[in-house]
Amino acid sequence: MRWSNQEVRRDDERHLPGLETERVRTFDVPEAIGTRFHEVRAKSALNRVPGSSLPFNWTVNPFRGCSHACTYCFARGTHTYLDLNPGRDFEREIVVKVNVPELLRAELSKPSWKRELVAFGTNTDPYQWAEGRYELMPPMIEALRDAETPASVLSKSPLPLRDLELYRELAEVAEVSVNFSIPTIEERAWRATEPHTPSPQKRMEAVAAFNEAGIPSGVLIAPLMPGINDAPEQVEEIVRLAGEAGATFVNGIALHLRPGAREVFMSWMSAARPDLVERYERIYERGAYAASEERKRIGNLVPSYRRSADPRFRRREELAAKRAERRREAEHRERTPAQTSLF
Repeated sequence: MRWSNQEVRRDDERHLPGLETERVRTFDVPEAIGTRFHEVRAKSALNRVPGSSLPFNWTVNPFRGCSHACTYCFARGTHTYLDLNPGRDFEREIVVKVNVPELLRAELSKPSWKRELVAFGTNTDPYQWAEGRYELMPPMIEALRDAETPASVLSKSPLPLRDLELYRELAEVAEVSVNFSIPTIEERAWRATEPHTPSPQKRMEAVAAFNEAGIPSGVLIAPLMPGINDAPEQVEEIVRLAGEAGATFVNGIALHLRPGAREVFMSWMSAARPDLVERYERIYERGAYAASEERKRIGNLVPSYRRSADPRFRRREELAAKRAERRREAEHRERTPAQTSLF
């Protein structure tokens, strides 16, 4: 990889536990000032999801830590496993699994692989700033395409548009959706809680672009934070814009504060919104999840919304028809015994 304005150096003083660190890279650009990227070689790409509460069994996380610096990020606590703190370290010490594309291709190529749904963006954002430099997603989408494996993606960045053509190729052989988290479109709330994310308007434009291309794309209004982004008129505006963008779904989820994330969020709130501290201590006094009555109130803010195939987006229907035809052809080949010549 050839990049200008970069520095590569060995870091002999700080090793991340359990990880084979190859080098530490910094970039002399405004978006990455003060951020170190720990390039490591992972042992596996696919992570099995325990239990059956989620609609997917496998995830891939090419990064640990996230430069988006969302105050509420539930993944912050995972940085403590690396002897790093969930605050500034989570935002400034980013682990990059540089070999994850080749690992994923190898794992998807195993005869035992059953072409189950693989989810991206379940922990940290696969399209955070570093992806623009490392470009780990394109070869992974190609591996999914070649293995005819369905995928879902969740991001707070419009950067997935860079890979739109690859997603189209994947959609020819397997189901794929590229979805976007848009908790708020109100500028003050956005800049306060998601300081390093691209604008919500750009994300909504990406929703429209993917749907126009026939790739299902929905909107997750999450997290919904009492007193910050839960005004009914603000939520209604997001739902309206999502509908105009052809969003295949709109869901809302209440904020939950796991250990690590809770301390960072409450510290931020004490400085930025001291008027809400007592309210949050009461709502979350029993643990990571809001009190049941608060979850019910927030759940009612977002109406049940799921768009079926919209006639405006014929490409989506065409791709589904092609996948169905490929499946029928594959089943026919399996049922038809091979012809053996006697001569």
